[in-house]
Parts: sequence; C-alpha cells; structure tokens
Amino acid sequence: MFKHVLSTFILIAGGVSTAFASSIIPLSNEDFAKQAEEFVLEQAADYPGQGRVTVSPPDINRMPACSQSEVFLPSNGRLRPRMTVGLRCLAPSPWTSYTQVELGIEGHYYVASRSLDSGTVITEDDIATRDGDLLRLAPGTIFDRDRLLGSITTQRIGTGSPIRERALRSADSVARGQAVRLEARGVGFVATSEGTAMQSGEPGTQIQVRAASGQMVSGTVLNSQTVLVLM
Repeated sequence: MFKHVLSTFILIAGGVSTAFASSIIPLSNEDFAKQAEEFVLEQAADYPGQGRVTVSPPDINRMPACSQSEVFLPSNGRLRPRMTVGLRCLAPSPWTSYTQVELGIEGHYYVASRSLDSGTVITEDDIATRDGDLLRLAPGTIFDRDRLLGSITTQRIGTGSPIRERALRSADSVARGQAVRLEARGVGFVATSEGTAMQSGEPGTQIQVRAASGQMVSGTVLNSQTVLVLM
C-alpha cells in the first residue's frame, strides 16, 4: 500500500514538474539582443551624447531554454566602439554566452582654438566646439564647458587638439615650485609662514611643502595660495 502511494506521489510530482517546465516561456535571440542593447545604452548614459548600438545576434540556439537572464561587461571592461558583452542565464539552468556589440556616442567636445602654452588661464576665446563620436576620443577628454573655463593648462595644447583632464589644473590648485602661505593650526593658536610647494595639488589634497626654515612639512591645500598644517 505504501509503495503504491509513494509511486502515485512520484508520478504526480513528476507531472507537476513537467507542467512547470513546459510553462516556462524561453527568451529568444531577439530578447537577448534587446537586453544587450538596453544594458549598453544604460552604461553610456553618463556621456553627454546620443548613443547608437548594434548588437550581433547572439548564438544561443544550442543553450538550454532560459527564462531569466542578465547582461554584463566581462572583467569590468569599459565602453569601447567595439566590445564583447556577456549574457548570463540565471534560471532555470545557468549558462553564459557572449556576443559582439558596436557602440557610438555622438556629442560635443572641446578643442583648443589656438595654441595654448602651459600656465594659460582658459577663456571662451581659447576653446572651440566639435561634434563627433565621444568614444573614439582619448580617455579623459573633457565634455563640460564649465570645467574648462578658468582652468589653468599644465602643458602645451596644440591648435585643434581635444582638451584632456591631465592637461589642466583648477584655478584653486597649487603648482609644484609655487610660493605658498603655510597656515599652522593647533589648540588655541594659529601661525603663518612662507613655504614652497614640492608637489602640485588640488584643494583637499595632501602635499609636501618646504618651509622657509628648510623643514619639510605635510599639509592640505586650501586654495591656490594657502596650505593648512594641523599641529
């Protein structure tokens, strides 16, 4: 009697499992391609331009049916004009596949309208706007006009060259070799002296300064003229 009941239970359970499996609506190649496109456009949202994506049809015909999936960039890769994206099935049977994607982001960027020497304070007359694929520009190219205006060049920038972060420092920064005011603060006192910055630094960063006495001290950049030393 017990064996009969157990057998009946197994048959019923098996029928439920089969019915559940057959109720799964598998994702199609088109579904995966759409997921990949949406994922890449989401990743590109930080760029100030219009993204366009072309996804090569993923080859998943030999993979088990999949009802839940996610898209990812392998090895935390960055966005490129041509790149590989991963497709990971999460249920019911896990598997991973890859496909190729082409991405373009059309937008504005800025170039030097004339040759800029090191130490130039950038004004409207020093920059010009260009349109193009932002992904094909060198890393660190600046797309924000407000970030450029008032910044100081740290190297020569040729006419027509895109302007990059590493070629600029903010107007509130300190340059290596610059004379600065050292402001020493402690409990109940404030003292000031003169020094020479041994490193460049933006406000909030720590730099080394040689005091007038020759002593090396560490301090925090407050602005383009002052370095704070906490005692």
